[in-house]
Amino acid sequence: MHIVLSQTARRRLTVAAGAALLLGVGFAAGGVVAAQPHMTNALHALQNAQAQLQEASADKGGHRVTAIRLINEAIGEVQAGIAAGS
Repeated sequence: MHIVLSQTARRRLTVAAGAALLLGVGFAAGGVVAAQPHMTNALHALQNAQAQLQEASADKGGHRVTAIRLINEAIGEVQAGIAAGS
């Protein structure tokens, strides 16, 4: 079975999965993730940038694809930082 998702649905699914992963890491570490407003704001900004780049036209000489890859790495690092700071 093949399910086709719109860009918006994929973005929401990605954000929801990231949030679930972040909460899961927090609980696995022995408690709820501590309030880290700056890291959380940075994570949201990166997720917004990721969504905007995914919506942008593809013809950018490879720079859009590189930016998406780097943002994905940055999102992982921020999530790891939040988990480590808990």
